[in-house]
Amino acid sequence: MFGNMADMMGLMGKMKDLQSKMKEAQDQLAGIVESAESGGGMVRATVNGQKTLIGLEIDKDLINPDDKEMLQDLIVAAVNKAFENLEPKIKEHLAKATDGVLPNIPGLDLGGFMK
Repeated sequence: MFGNMADMMGLMGKMKDLQSKMKEAQDQLAGIVESAESGGGMVRATVNGQKTLIGLEIDKDLINPDDKEMLQDLIVAAVNKAFENLEPKIKEHLAKATDGVLPNIPGLDLGGFMK
């Protein structure tokens, strides 16, 4: 009976460690930055690991009120590509942050905890 209690206490300690490391990892995500371009580099979006758009550069030659749809499409493309490029960096960061706290469980993805 006490063996099970000790196992449970050990698990609770691991969960506290995990919670602490996840909070720390989440705070550090702001420092992970990724950029992407569209329109041959005429639009550049920069995002961080907290999934926030932190920069947007638009070539002045693209600013044409008569063709705003193209500009909107290029912005969306650049932002989406930057977020796509960011995902592997977030997963790598979280894997490092939780290394040794959780057992290596194939398929366990902690990326969803950061949304």
